[in-house]
Amino acid sequence: MTGKSESRVRTGARASSVGVALLVAFCFGVELAQAQAIMRTPTISVPSRTPTVSPNITPRVSPNIAARAVSVGRGPGTMASIPTTSRIRPTTPVLPHARYSPNLYPACTAAYRSADGECLAQPNAGGEGTGKSGKKSAGKGGGNNTPVVLTSRSFAGEFVAEIDGALSTAEADELARRHGLTRLASENFPLIGATFGLFRITDGRPYETVRREFAADGSVRSLQPNFRYVLQDQKSSAATEGDPAQYALAKLRLPQAHTLAHGANVTIAVIDSGIDARHPELANSVADNFDALGSAEGPHVHGTGIAGAIAAHARLMGSAPEARIIAIRAFGGANGGAESSSYIILRSLNYAAEHGAQIINMSFAGPKDAVIERAIAATAARGLILIAAAGNAGAKSPPLYPAANPNVIAVSATDRQDRLFSASNRGNYIAVAAPGVDIFLPAPDGKYQVTSGTSFSAAYVSGVAALLLERNHTLKPEALRMTLVKTARDLGSPGRDDLFGDGQADAFAAVMAVPADSATPVAAAPGTTKREDAPKRRDEPGIRAIEQPSLSSAEDKSAVSQADRPAAR
Repeated sequence: MTGKSESRVRTGARASSVGVALLVAFCFGVELAQAQAIMRTPTISVPSRTPTVSPNITPRVSPNIAARAVSVGRGPGTMASIPTTSRIRPTTPVLPHARYSPNLYPACTAAYRSADGECLAQPNAGGEGTGKSGKKSAGKGGGNNTPVVLTSRSFAGEFVAEIDGALSTAEADELARRHGLTRLASENFPLIGATFGLFRITDGRPYETVRREFAADGSVRSLQPNFRYVLQDQKSSAATEGDPAQYALAKLRLPQAHTLAHGANVTIAVIDSGIDARHPELANSVADNFDALGSAEGPHVHGTGIAGAIAAHARLMGSAPEARIIAIRAFGGANGGAESSSYIILRSLNYAAEHGAQIINMSFAGPKDAVIERAIAATAARGLILIAAAGNAGAKSPPLYPAANPNVIAVSATDRQDRLFSASNRGNYIAVAAPGVDIFLPAPDGKYQVTSGTSFSAAYVSGVAALLLERNHTLKPEALRMTLVKTARDLGSPGRDDLFGDGQADAFAAVMAVPADSATPVAAAPGTTKREDAPKRRDEPGIRAIEQPSLSSAEDKSAVSQADRPAAR
C-alpha cells in the first residue's frame, strides 16, 4: 500500500514537473517571439523636405553636437530606443538672397570705430584710410608702429591731393618726384573750383612718412587716401531669356504713374560700370557716354541692370522709360568685378554736373571721404538730385557713403512681401525703400538677369524722381525729397524707422502730389512745416544742407486719397 502511494506521488510529481516545464517553455517562447519582433530592422519612411531657413532666426541646432548613432542590442528583453529628434551637425545653410558680391565694408567687429564709423583695431589710428596694426612686429626691438594702410578701404600707396592750380604738368611731375611719388593723373574740376592729382608712392617709403612730408609741401592744399568704392549688388544668377513678371512695377504703382509721366526731357547720370547701350531695352536711352577710367572694357552686368531699372522700355519696363541717360563708367575690374576710387568718383561727379545731369544715381558705397563730400555738396548746391544705395553690409554696418551724406536720398531694399532685404543697411539716414530683391533686369548682349541689392532700389527711385521733374521742372531737391517721403507707403512699425525710412516709394502718389500746371508743388506748399515730435534724421544737428520734414505718421501720409492707395492685403 505504501509502495503504491509513493508511486502515485512520484507520478504526480513528474506530471507537475512536465506541466511546469511546458508552462515555462510556453512563456519563454512568447517572450522570444516578442524580442524577435522588436529586433526586426524598422522601415522608417521620412519624406524629403526642403527646409525653409529664415535669415533672421538663429539656428537652434548647436554646431558642436555630433550626430548620435543608435545601437540596438540583441539580448533578450532589449528594447530599441529611437530618439524623436536627431541632433545632426548642420551643413552651412544656404540662405535666400545670400549670393552677395564681395563687400569691403562689413559690420564692425573691431574694438574701436573712428568718428565716421569706420572699424579700427586701435583707438589712436593714423589719418584717413590708415589704422594701426593690432599686432606688433615679430622682429627684434619694440615693433613697427608705422600705421598700415587699410587696403580694404583705400588703394595702397595712393593719395588724392589738391594742388596749386597754377602748376603746369611738368611742375606737378616735379612736385611728385621731390617726394618719391608718381603723378598718375591731375586735372581741374570746375565743380569744386580746384585742381586735384592722383599720386602713388614709388620709392617704397612708409605711407605715413610720405603723407606727412607731402602734406607739408606748400603746393599741396589737402591730402587724403584714394578711397575704394564698390557696387552695391549681389552676384547675379545666370542670365536668362524671356519676359518675367516684374513685381516692382505694382509695388511702386508705376503703371498708374506712367499715365501721367514717363521721365521725358529729364537727364539722369548713372555713375556705375559699363552700360550696354545696344540692348533693346535701352534703345535710344543713352544720350551721352563718359569713361572716367579711360578703359577698354565692354558693358558690365551691374551698369546695364541699373540703366534698365530706370529706362527699360521693350519687354521690361523701367521707372522712367523716356528719361535720357548719361552713362558714366566709373567702375571696372577683372573677372567681372567692379571697383572705383575717390579720384574716379570725383571725375564722374564733375562730368555729370558739367554736362546737364538733373539727377545722379550712385549705386555704390564706400567710407566717408572728404573729397567726395565736398563734391557732393557742390553738386547739391547746383540743384541736382542725388540718390544712392543704402548699402548691402547688413544691420551692424556703420553708415556707408555717399548714401549717408545729408544731401543724398538714401534708399533701402524690400522684397516681394515688403520685408526688408536682409543685407540692406539700416540707419537714420534712410529716406525711403523700394523693391530690390529678385529684380528682373536687362544684362549685356541682349540678355536678362535676376539680381538683388540696394543698387536697384536706388535706380527705381531715381526714375521716380525723373517722373516728378517731368511734371514740374522747377521742383527743387528739398521739395522733391519731401514729396517722396510724404507720399511713401508706411512699412514696418508705424511712422518712420531706420529700416524703411518713411516707407516704400509710391510713384503714383508722388506724381499726383506734384501739379503739372504750377511751379509750387503740393509738397512744398504752406502747412508742411517740420513737426516738433518728428524724430531727428541725423545724429549730428545742423549738418543737413537740404533738411526735409519727416512726415511719418499715418495722418501725415494722407496727401493722396485712400482711394488712390493699394488695397489692403
